[in-house]
Amino acid sequence: MNTLLRVENLSKTFVLHNQRDAVLPVLSHASLEVKAGECVVLHGHSGSGKSTLLRSLYANYQPDSGHIWINENGQWIDLVSAPARHILRLRRDTIGWVSQFLRVIPRISTLDVVMQPLLERGESREASAERARALLTRLNVPERLWSLAPSTFSGGEQQRVNIARGFIADYPILLLDEPTASLDSTNSAAVVGLIEEARARGAAIVGIFHDEAVRDRIADRLHVMQPAATEMAS
Repeated sequence: MNTLLRVENLSKTFVLHNQRDAVLPVLSHASLEVKAGECVVLHGHSGSGKSTLLRSLYANYQPDSGHIWINENGQWIDLVSAPARHILRLRRDTIGWVSQFLRVIPRISTLDVVMQPLLERGESREASAERARALLTRLNVPERLWSLAPSTFSGGEQQRVNIARGFIADYPILLLDEPTASLDSTNSAAVVGLIEEARARGAAIVGIFHDEAVRDRIADRLHVMQPAATEMAS
């Protein structure tokens, strides 16, 4: 299987300006490789850097050093040094992201929120809407809600809209941050099914899952996070 994602010696620290500029090392020379059709679950105690690593893989955080290599159609691109236009292209075509929280423009309908990734790729509105409706139905989001803005929904409903949006395009790489955290067993099982289908089509998946049953079902392997150095004062 082809390697789609490679992390090399990634380090990240945070400076806590409200705590006398204390320096908090979170990642220290982290390395990881994920192949097509493989689901790797980040594993470690709270504060071990799981979320920092995952957000760095989506370029939400800028690492201090190291490389994040993304395989885009056979060409390797370093996400750490890539210009903004390349990062936007990778997010559109290559890297899918499902966070714990839905952040959308107010007053935009649920159907439009879910369709947006396909529309940005140039898909027709009709085809995008058909795919969005199928996903919302599968994730048990009632049809009466599709025309409403998801900012008014419950936490679980928002999360299911978020998942539908993240899975609507067949991204080669999927980053999942606790996608089943606020879901009941029925909806959690629906998400697991989507993850298994994405893995079967060859997606490289990296995720954080605190639900042990879900983790055991979908993980090909666990990537144990190594603790960084202790906090230092600057």
